Amino acid sequence: MNTKKIIFTMLLLFIVFSPVFSQEKWEMLFNGKDFKGWSKIAGKADYVVKDGVIIGTSKAAMPNSFLATNKNYGDFILELDYKIEEGLNSGVQFRSQFKKEYKNGRVNGYQFEFDTSARAWSGGIYDEGRRGWLYTMEKNPTAKSAYKASEWNHIRIEALGSTVRTWLNGVLCASILDDLPEAASGFIALQVHEIYKPEDEGKTVQWKNIKICTTNLEKYRTPENRQVYQANCNDNTISSFEQKEGWKLLWDGKTTDGWRGAKLTTFPAGGWAMENGVLRVLNSNGAESTNGGDIVTIKKYKNFELTVDFKITDGANSGIKYFVDTELNKGEGSSIGCEFQILDDKLHPDAKLGVKGNRMLGSLYDLIPAPTDKFFRKSDFNTALIVVRGNKVTHYLNDKITVEYERGTQMWNALVNYSKYSVWSNFGNAAEGNILIQDHGNEVFFKNIKLKELP
Repeated sequence: MNTKKIIFTMLLLFIVFSPVFSQEKWEMLFNGKDFKGWSKIAGKADYVVKDGVIIGTSKAAMPNSFLATNKNYGDFILELDYKIEEGLNSGVQFRSQFKKEYKNGRVNGYQFEFDTSARAWSGGIYDEGRRGWLYTMEKNPTAKSAYKASEWNHIRIEALGSTVRTWLNGVLCASILDDLPEAASGFIALQVHEIYKPEDEGKTVQWKNIKICTTNLEKYRTPENRQVYQANCNDNTISSFEQKEGWKLLWDGKTTDGWRGAKLTTFPAGGWAMENGVLRVLNSNGAESTNGGDIVTIKKYKNFELTVDFKITDGANSGIKYFVDTELNKGEGSSIGCEFQILDDKLHPDAKLGVKGNRMLGSLYDLIPAPTDKFFRKSDFNTALIVVRGNKVTHYLNDKITVEYERGTQMWNALVNYSKYSVWSNFGNAAEGNILIQDHGNEVFFKNIKLKELP
C-alpha cells in the first residue's frame, strides 16, 4: 500500500471513529450575555453577567438564593464549569421545584454540591429541602481529591430515569438510584448559599459554559462503573447493584416476617407500629423494654455488614444490638448484646453518664466512646453501619467511622470488666447472635434494615 492510500485510510478511520462525530448534541442554557431563560427565586443574593460568566455574590443575613431556568428538564446530560472562593458553599440544583405552598417557598430537589471545606464533599448529591444528603463523598472517598481549589472546575451530571450520576473534572463522584416521583423533572438552578461568617460576605461563585443534552441519551451515557458505590434511595428495596453485592432486606417494610420479641416467640402485640415503610417504636415515657419490648431477628448472624436508617425524636434513646443472646437476661430490661448507641446527645441525660462519653450516639454503648464531632442531622434519617469480620468490629455513622475494636483480646476483656456488662460471663465474645432493635420507651423511626453476610 502506497503512502497516499495509507493516509487516506487513516483519515477515513478517523472520520468514522472520532469522538467528534459521536458527541452529544448540546443546547447552550446560558447565552453568555444576559439572563434570558433564567429567573431569580428565593433569597436576594446578587447575580451579574460579566465576560461570559455568571457571578453570584454572597450576602450576610440572606437565605439560600437561586438563579433558575424557566424550563424544566427530566432526563438529560448537563455540563458546566464553575469556580468558587474558599469559605463558600454552593451548588447546582437539578430536577428541582419551587412552590410557595411547600415549606414556605423553599426550593427542593437534587443538588450537585460545591464544597470548599476540609470534608471535601464536592460532587456529592444533596436533596435540598427534602431528604438531606443522598450521597456524601464518604461513600466514594477516592473522589475527594477531584476538586481544584480556586480554579475552574468542570462538572457533568447524567440524569436518566431513576439513575443519577455526577462527575467532577472527569472523576465519577456520586451514583444514586431514586424512583421518587417528585424527583423526575424540574428546573436547573445556580445556588448562592447563605453564609455564617462575616468574612465570607462579598465572596463569589462563578459559572460558565452551561450546556445540556436531552436527545439520544442512551447513546451518550457513560458506561457503568461498578467500582463506585451506588446508593439506593428507594426505601426498603434491594437494587440490582445491592443484590450482586449480596445484600438482603432484614425488614420488608410491611410485615413482621423474620422478627420476634426478644423475650417472646412471636412479634410483640403492641409498642411497635409499621406505617408507610417505617418501623416505629411507640413512646412510653422512656421506660426500657416495658411496652412492646425489644425485637430481634429470628436468625442469628456471625460475619456481616448491617445497615439501618434511623431518625430520633427530642430526647430519644434507643440502640441497635448484635451478638445478642436472648437467654442471658430474662428479667426486666433489655436483652444483652453489643450495642450501637442511638441517643439525643444534647437532651438525654445518658449522654453525660458512663465513662468519657461512651454512652453517646454512635458509641459502643458503655464501652467505647464515639467522637464528639459526628456528622448527624436530627431532623433527617441517619445511617448506622456495623461491620463484623471475625472479632474485628467497626461502627459507622453516616459513612464515617465512630468506633473500631477487636473482641476477645486482653483490652476487650478489661473494657467489659469495667462496664455494666461485667456481670455477664464472656460478654461480647459469642461466635454469633441475634440482631436487636431496642425499645427504650422513646419514639424512634427505622427503615432500610439491610444485611450482607460475609465469609
